[in-house]
Amino acid sequence: MPRLLFAWVAVAMLGFCATAQAQAQAQARSAQIDALMSRYAGDGPGASLLVVKDGKAVVRRGYGYANLEERVQATPATNYRLASVTKQFTAASILLLQQDGKLHLDDPIRKWLPELPDSDAAITIANLLDHTGGLIDYEDLIPDGATAQIDDADVLRLIAAQQRLYFAPGSAHRYSNGGYVLLGLIVERASGMDLADFMRRRIFAPLGMRHTLLYEHRRGPQVDDRAYGYSRVDGKWLRTDQSVTSATRGDGGVYTSIDDLQKWDAALYDDRLLSTASRQAAFTAHAPFDDPDFSYGYGWRIGGDGSLWHSGESMGFRNVIVRWPQQHLTVVILSNRNHGRPYPLAVTIGQLFLMP
Repeated sequence: MPRLLFAWVAVAMLGFCATAQAQAQAQARSAQIDALMSRYAGDGPGASLLVVKDGKAVVRRGYGYANLEERVQATPATNYRLASVTKQFTAASILLLQQDGKLHLDDPIRKWLPELPDSDAAITIANLLDHTGGLIDYEDLIPDGATAQIDDADVLRLIAAQQRLYFAPGSAHRYSNGGYVLLGLIVERASGMDLADFMRRRIFAPLGMRHTLLYEHRRGPQVDDRAYGYSRVDGKWLRTDQSVTSATRGDGGVYTSIDDLQKWDAALYDDRLLSTASRQAAFTAHAPFDDPDFSYGYGWRIGGDGSLWHSGESMGFRNVIVRWPQQHLTVVILSNRNHGRPYPLAVTIGQLFLMP
């Protein structure tokens, strides 16, 4: 065999072997992922999983059911209630308004919500963003036995009736759903737009997130491809989709899919939506979190390994998004069951792509 032809054959064989090895590794990793996600497979409430590496969806699949009663399977297009994963969109709305010159993060919140008492005079918008405002939890102010859903106006009324804080603003950190409800109301007053319309026009539509919305149960629109939440009770899955606090918006009202979240994730690497300064503000540790290994930015928890993440839990839903920006890796798990801990599961799946 001529020397050049032999060399060409050798190179081709090496390339073939490398390709075959890569395919085998990918198949093994896919099997590992399915095993890790097996708790969501089968006949119960399910989940949708997304892994994005270097801008490409390398894993995109659904497990189990989005709607048990109608036997609708979970898919990448299924829309889940994000719960507290919503907070990154509320924070982004505030940052967009600062870019517009409509507000400043140092503004006292009483500038925009004068209904609040004198005890809240020192709280700034930034304090609400990083949970250092010291607001009394609105969940603890709801009367015992209440069954009617409360909305944002109810939350404002409950907080405004208080003349006390947990601590002086900026002196400590305490996670506050109420703070993000108030941020949503500030978006409305600073922009002159309904919060749902603002998010749609300024975030979802520009990014092509066509099936994402801030759900408003009294006005609609309805959620397409909707996952309903469930809880395991006496060995059976019962629909537990809504609770007394499921109608508030800025702290947890967005519905979306993993397909749309891939578009959101991509936008967090460049200036198409948030400026470099705004993204740096969101991703910078402003306050320690409850866990010493984590800090809090604006709508994001920040890990010591440089990861950015946020979980979301509400009646019938458990969700998480974990980003490793330096490695251009993101894992998203959205699920419609009132059980499970998606965060450690997402980290375990992420490690499969972080390993050399």
